[in-house]
Amino acid sequence: MDTNFTQIRTGIVGLGNIGEHHAQRLEELGVSLVGGMDVAADAREDFAQRYEIDVYEDHQALYDNVDVVVITTPNRFHEEYAVDALERDLNVLLEKPLGHTLESAERIAAAAADSSGNCMVGFNNRFLNAVQIIKNRLEQGEFGKITHIEANYVRRRGIPGRGSWFTRKDISGGGSLIDLGVHAIDLALYILDYPEIDALSGVTRSEFGQREDYSYLEMWGEDVGPEGFDVDDSTSAFIRCDDNRTISLETAWATNRPSTHEFVVRGTEAAARFDLLENELSIHSVRSTGPNQFEDATIRTPENDTHGDEQEAFFTAIAEGEAAEDNVEEALTVQRIIDGIYRSSESGLPIVMDGSKSPRQETPATPQK
Repeated sequence: MDTNFTQIRTGIVGLGNIGEHHAQRLEELGVSLVGGMDVAADAREDFAQRYEIDVYEDHQALYDNVDVVVITTPNRFHEEYAVDALERDLNVLLEKPLGHTLESAERIAAAAADSSGNCMVGFNNRFLNAVQIIKNRLEQGEFGKITHIEANYVRRRGIPGRGSWFTRKDISGGGSLIDLGVHAIDLALYILDYPEIDALSGVTRSEFGQREDYSYLEMWGEDVGPEGFDVDDSTSAFIRCDDNRTISLETAWATNRPSTHEFVVRGTEAAARFDLLENELSIHSVRSTGPNQFEDATIRTPENDTHGDEQEAFFTAIAEGEAAEDNVEEALTVQRIIDGIYRSSESGLPIVMDGSKSPRQETPATPQK
């Protein structure tokens, strides 16, 4: 790696597991990690001992000493920390989702538009080698026109700690849809080059998280039972984009089926199948030159650390004085879709969206008689 990141003073807001995940990769990248902030004293103490850096209870004190902020707090607090950083023209790497509500996400996007600092939302799965191969082949025309994407992010038992902030709507903004679905929606739209969204419909469910007899083998966080669990644990949705391109979405923290993280990208000339978590990619096509032929090719690619590659792209742009990938408006589109799916589920009606660029233009569609 030729780029020198040691002069970029970086701080992390939110020193829990996700903050630790980022901190490890920042050190591997050679970024100058100079501080951390958390409202919890024990988190600050552990982080200070591990990395031998200054820690703060007040984020403004941290902001006085950094050029870049990595924000990994629970969703509800994204707005406060991101907006304050952007108003100081700091560079911000913000973990997904953009906000815990659409209104909060819109305020963050407005602050990003007014700031001279870079703001990048952490959609790390874009950096998966399999995804980059598909994007390259798309640019070369190998798939023809992409007409449909099947996007799955389904766990058999994977509620991230019942009783944690993940399962409390006032802090998280939602359940599996805003936690896992945000990745699946972004990735599908990224492959489609973020077309405008015409309409969507969806159903969110809470079938497992509120059960006393919830059975699991392991859990990301502590299980303190179903009390206070008020979010979805699965979602099924259908998204219609311009030019009749479509996305089918399945996301779940808990189901009675095997886990799947499979994406299928269907094109007029070929299709691709890949797995978000496994190093698997295959290309499928047919030929009619000579005897009819079905072609199924397995593509071998090295595994890669998507968070590490995401950080490298972000910090390289800063070090070279360039604009980092500006995906805030795309993250806002994802937030509008998530909001629309929740409203579709609540109303029982599809939602018509008058262009993904126009805020709050969605309205319930008139049912056909």
